[in-house]
Amino acid sequence: MTPRVVLFDYGSGNLRSAERALTHAGALVEVTSDYDTSLDAAGLVVPGVGAFAACMEGLRARRGPELIGRRLSGGRPVLGICVGHQVLFEHGVEHGVASSGCGEWPGRVEGLSASTLPHIGWNTVETPTGSRMFEGVENERFYFVHSYAVRRWELVTDGRTRAPLVSWSRHEHDPFVAAVENGPLWATQFHPEKSGAAGTKLLANWVQQL
Repeated sequence: MTPRVVLFDYGSGNLRSAERALTHAGALVEVTSDYDTSLDAAGLVVPGVGAFAACMEGLRARRGPELIGRRLSGGRPVLGICVGHQVLFEHGVEHGVASSGCGEWPGRVEGLSASTLPHIGWNTVETPTGSRMFEGVENERFYFVHSYAVRRWELVTDGRTRAPLVSWSRHEHDPFVAAVENGPLWATQFHPEKSGAAGTKLLANWVQQL
């Protein structure tokens, strides 16, 4: 049975390319901002393009943080992409403006330390052993467009629960979090919907575990 996926429309995100990529990856996709529809779907995708604060404003206007939290408390999958990945962390700082995020993970989104910004184009990702997200595409390149990222992973686990799988990339000499797998919550700083066959495979890996 084809899983039904909601691509959450909160006013920020490259919805059409993400819709096409998810459909190609095997999902039945609905683009909507309706809370109940988004809560009931097999999978929820939170895209994001632009500034952290503006994305959070759009999410709050549509009860996005509550929606994400309720889905995760019930073990229901959520996938964040680009700024949709960034807003899952506690804080974002852009142009000196600090904003609170959804707080699913501790940490801060901040400017990359590099001579050339934005970081745009294809880059490799250092993937951890046992990654389901990167199964079959561990050595592929993915497409990035961003000037801000999470540069330090701050979540400390007690050893009694499985630690999230964190993937890293770097722009010039600056490492940053490229992706996270944390139970039902997956997120990527890069754009799988713009990453060709490798991105389609990654999305298919997510769809297959719904």
